[in-house]
Amino acid sequence: MDLTFQTYTLSNGITLIVKENHHAQSVVIRGRLRGGANLDPVEKTGLASFTTSLIRRGTSQRTFAQINDTVESVGAALHFSCGRHLTTVSSKSLAEDFDLMVELMVEGLTSPTFPPAEIERLRGQLITGLREMQESTRGLAQRYFRENLYTLEHPYGRPFNGTLESVPTITQADVFAFYQNFHPQDGIFVVVGDIEPDTVYQSLEATLGQWLPPHNPPDTSIPAPYPLEAAKRHVEVIANKTQADLMLGNIGPKRTDDDFYAAYVGDTILGHLGLGGRIGQVVRDREGLAYYARTSLMGGIGADPWCIYAGVNPVNVEKAIDLILAEIRRFRDETVTDQELADAQSYLTGILPLQMETNEGVANMLLQMHLYQLGDDFISRYPTLINAVTKTDIQTAARTYLSDETYVLSIAGPVSLPS
Repeated sequence: MDLTFQTYTLSNGITLIVKENHHAQSVVIRGRLRGGANLDPVEKTGLASFTTSLIRRGTSQRTFAQINDTVESVGAALHFSCGRHLTTVSSKSLAEDFDLMVELMVEGLTSPTFPPAEIERLRGQLITGLREMQESTRGLAQRYFRENLYTLEHPYGRPFNGTLESVPTITQADVFAFYQNFHPQDGIFVVVGDIEPDTVYQSLEATLGQWLPPHNPPDTSIPAPYPLEAAKRHVEVIANKTQADLMLGNIGPKRTDDDFYAAYVGDTILGHLGLGGRIGQVVRDREGLAYYARTSLMGGIGADPWCIYAGVNPVNVEKAIDLILAEIRRFRDETVTDQELADAQSYLTGILPLQMETNEGVANMLLQMHLYQLGDDFISRYPTLINAVTKTDIQTAARTYLSDETYVLSIAGPVSLPS
């Protein structure tokens, strides 16, 4: 499988990638700018998410209501958000409304007004969500897993959407100050759909390409997280719950690390094949201890977690943990079987075409290819990369990143939980 596309550079340095697809009448835009929650001040955790959520709520040209009416009138979608490293812009519309969506997108990036009324409305919504999170066993297990894995001093250890302590303190001045991090340098925009590449370039060069903020781009570097030196266990008691959630794991590879593909294939075997790989088969299917049990390997710009997560009856927590640790130990001590390796490789090479059946899927793939510098021929090389992984590679990755002795374990559930 091959993927042909056109690449341009706008006047302000933004990379523009355009893929024609005249089989669908829609056009998808996906954009990434450097900087996200990694730029949050420690005492203002959640500021990046707060700021990007406000962009669509008013510009110098349109109010929130006018933006909504304009987008809805043409049946389109427009969103601004952020991750831990990146600010994200996305839209989908009919080809005939492409220029309108570009106009709205550029207005949001270049002239947001952050109206006080919308700040308070958003604050109220976020606080409500954070209060609800206090009752979510899965959400709290994840929060304290990250906090103990990275510590609150590291951006990866802090809650992405803020806390009940930080969100009430965010002011309009904070939001405007954070907005100064928005900058086109190293930006990537991908357009996929029923449109001509040169037409896309001309439209975006005349609009987005003229965005030249007077401030310098932010320093988006973050320190490498400290490796774990001992096992950590955190229990968060939540009364009146019938389920406990747990997360257990360690710091995994970055997407650009040489052993990422070995970990990726290994993670598929450990926690995804069938109804949850080895973990799901043992903890859920064979022993009946979990409502769900799977693994997660994030593999992003930085060293994200590689972990196992499960939802269990509180009385089964210790048994489930023992089984998970036993599977990690087996995964480290023994190579996977020939059949497991073949099944994982077949699955991972088979899902790629399915992931690219939509304009959104193609746009996301093109973004990843450029963001991680995977090469223009990545699609054609991908099966070779996956099939080159050996059983020894997987075992080496498991021994590098997973441990049954040094790990973080986070549990959230009712008071009957063992501590």
